[in-house]
Amino acid sequence: MATKTSKSKKPNLKTVSNSNPEPTLEDMKNLYHEMLLIRRFEEKAGQLYGMGLIGGFCHLYIGQEAVVTGIQSVQEEQDTVVTTYRDHGHMLAKGMDPKGVMAELTGREGGYSRGKGGSMHMFSQEKGFFGGHGIVGASTAIGTGLGFSHQYKGDNGVAISYMGDGAANQGQVAECYNMAALWKLPVLYVIENNQYGMGTSSARHAAGQLYARGQGYGIPGEIVDGMDVFAVQAAARQALDYIRDGNGPYILEVMTYRFRGHSMSDPAKYRTKDEVDAQKENDPIVKLKAIMMETHDVAEDDLKKIDKDIKARIKEAAEFAQESPELPPEELWTDVLVEV
Repeated sequence: MATKTSKSKKPNLKTVSNSNPEPTLEDMKNLYHEMLLIRRFEEKAGQLYGMGLIGGFCHLYIGQEAVVTGIQSVQEEQDTVVTTYRDHGHMLAKGMDPKGVMAELTGREGGYSRGKGGSMHMFSQEKGFFGGHGIVGASTAIGTGLGFSHQYKGDNGVAISYMGDGAANQGQVAECYNMAALWKLPVLYVIENNQYGMGTSSARHAAGQLYARGQGYGIPGEIVDGMDVFAVQAAARQALDYIRDGNGPYILEVMTYRFRGHSMSDPAKYRTKDEVDAQKENDPIVKLKAIMMETHDVAEDDLKKIDKDIKARIKEAAEFAQESPELPPEELWTDVLVEV
C-alpha cells in the first residue's frame, strides 16, 4: 500500500530543543516513581525465584530502568510495544498491573496469560503490549509487523521494538531494517546495549556501532546514554517526532548495564566485581534522586515515602500472585489451536 510521506530528515538528537523542555519537579518524581517501581518489582521477583515460586527462566531488568521509563514517558496512547525476554520492566512501564505480571511469573490463573506464558511470554492488547519473546531477534520482526499495522490503519501510532545487543546480530534484524526502510514503516528500533550478549561482551560479538547498521538502508540512528533517563527521554521524543512525520524508522542504541546476571541462573563470573561496582555508581535511580535533592530541595523523607508506597504495592502483588489459584491439569489441552 503506497503512502504519501514527507522528505526524509534527520533530527539532531544531541541538542535539547524546545520540543525537549526542561523537566519539572513533578516530571522528575514521575520518572523516579516508575523506575523505582520496576526496581522493587524485580527485586521481589528475584526473591520469589529463590523461594522456588517462579520456575523456568527469569531475566531481571535491574540497572536498565531508565531506558524503558524514558521512552515510555514520551509515547502516545496508540503506540505499541514489543520486546525480548527481559520484559517485566516494559510491562510495568506500559501500565500493566503488577499483580497480573507477578501472577504470571508464578504461573497462576490471575496472570496476564493465565499462568501459561510465565516470565518470557505475556501480553496485554488493552495496553498495547505485544509480548516479551524468548526467540532472540523475534521482537524485531513482530515490531516491524506492528509498524505496518499502524501504517495500514493510519492511526499515527509508532511501534517501539526493543532488542538486546546480542539480538542485533541476528539476520532477521537486517531483513526488518530493509523492509521498514522500503515501506517507511513507523518503527522505533531500540537496541538495549547492556554490553553483554548473555556472557559475551559486545566488544567480542559485535563489530562496529550497532545503530550504524541501519545506515546502509538509509535509517538514521543515534547512541544514547541509557543510564540518564533525561537523555533517553530527549532522544526518544525527537526520534518519535521524526517517525510520526512520515520519515520511516529510526534506531536508538541505548547504552546501559544490567546489575544482575543474564538470568537468575547466571553467576556472571565473566564480569569482575570492580566492573559491576563501577557501573553501580552510575545507577540511574540514585542519580535522579540526587538531582531532586540537590536542585529542588526535595526532602529525603518525601522520597522514602514514595519507596514505602511502592514496596507496599509490590508486597500486595506478591501476595496476590501466591493466593491466585494454579490452573487445573485439563488446561494443558486448551489454547493449543484455534478451530475454524
